[in-house]
This record gives sequence, C-alpha cells and structure tokens, in this order.
Amino acid sequence: MRKAPRQHKVTISLNDAEMRALERYCTRYKVSNRSRLIRETLIRAILKQMDRDNPTLFD
Repeated sequence: MRKAPRQHKVTISLNDAEMRALERYCTRYKVSNRSRLIRETLIRAILKQMDRDNPTLFD
C-alpha cells in the first residue's frame, strides 16, 4: 500500500498540563514520533465517532 503524501499542516496548542501529560506518555511508552501518535490517535477517534453516528438497520 502506497502512502499518500501529507500536504496539509495542522498546528495545535497545548497548555502546560497537557504538554506534561503528552511528554509523560511519550516517555513512559517510548514514543519516538509524537506527530504520528497525535495523528493516529486523532484519526482513530474521528473514525470511531463517525462509525457510531452511522445509521443502523436495527437500533
């Protein structure tokens, strides 16, 4: 599978507590690529929500 080039840049801002939590997580779980972690976590959450929002045949 060929990966599509990433052409769109998104910038986020974190407060001190959020940054400490991110750094602590990355240290604890030996995350070497924070961009990948954030990107995959964000997309996973979006896809999960979209899946929940889809209409189903039996509710």
